[in-house]
Amino acid sequence: MDVLAVPAFDDNYLWIIHDGRYAAVVDPGDAVPVLAALQAEGLTLAAILLTHHHADHVGGVVELARQAASDTFPIIPVYGPAREQSRIKGMTVPLHGNDQVDIAVLGLRLEVIEVPGHTLGHIAYHAPEQAMLFCGDTLFAGGCGRLFEGTPQQMVDSLRRLASLPGQTAVYCAHEYTLSNLKFAAEVEPGNAELHARITRERARRERGEPTVPTSIALERQTNPFLRATEKEILDSLQKAGRLKELDEVSSFAALREWKNSYK
Repeated sequence: MDVLAVPAFDDNYLWIIHDGRYAAVVDPGDAVPVLAALQAEGLTLAAILLTHHHADHVGGVVELARQAASDTFPIIPVYGPAREQSRIKGMTVPLHGNDQVDIAVLGLRLEVIEVPGHTLGHIAYHAPEQAMLFCGDTLFAGGCGRLFEGTPQQMVDSLRRLASLPGQTAVYCAHEYTLSNLKFAAEVEPGNAELHARITRERARRERGEPTVPTSIALERQTNPFLRATEKEILDSLQKAGRLKELDEVSSFAALREWKNSYK
């Protein structure tokens, strides 16, 4: 099993999971680069997986399903969040938390995790046997998604679910936001040595033109401030900035997210 990153728009990654013959595509916001990658790799599309309704994640679904249809898969199943079905054109298989997706030709079993916060129906896909997580815009390398629809409590709960996965789990998020996220992380937790080492590594990757994702659950636990909202140094930073009155996890997370929204 391999995962191919397909860059799109300014900073999106569209993910192709494949075995050299068959493929599943995660969050195809644009059909054109996905179709080009499938053709270049000689892959037959077997499934489309969606995490949430935003256009940069679903905009290419209809065209991709139409053009990638084959004798093997004349109708390509399009999986996505049941709570957002009315907002996603072309979705055919609605999913809820704890559902399972089996893509037989790939030998791929995916567990569905509900992760509301960025949007109310957002879901993630966890492949336990391959130790892979496709989490859309919920968890980023060094950060998390904005709360466009959900509440801080929902996002804290969602991030806790993802952070509880095995540490070796590879995290395939949907955007290249890493250096910006880590700059903010260093602002709020300047004494985190692992964080500074990570910044050095990720800068070098970007200078070489390489993606900084996938990351891992273990690395995010060590360096992502949104998974570390109750660490003393982060609480101290929030209080010194006059952004925190209550010392509970949800208040700290909400203050971090609000600060990051305007951070330059």
